[in-house]
Amino acid sequence: MSNFMGKSLKAVSKDIAEGYITVNPLFLKPLDADTLKRLYHEMRKSQAEIRGEKFPHNDVMAIRERNMRLQRLHTATTIIKNFARDKRIQII
Repeated sequence: MSNFMGKSLKAVSKDIAEGYITVNPLFLKPLDADTLKRLYHEMRKSQAEIRGEKFPHNDVMAIRERNMRLQRLHTATTIIKNFARDKRIQII
């Protein structure tokens, strides 16, 4: 498994979901094509894991946290797709 910033890509994906890391073009610039592709796929796996968790009915704060994690991952994957398109990198 590849390391990025001293962490596995899965840990980076979890940090993005929790809001500890913000994804922007400056964050993505030092990544090579292979690492960018693997980070994208790891973030998609994290999205699937969050969606697969039991939905917290009757707990407004837990629902809000879940939706925020999904929103952060969705936004980050969109930024990665646009960055890859601009750099002509095939990630899908």
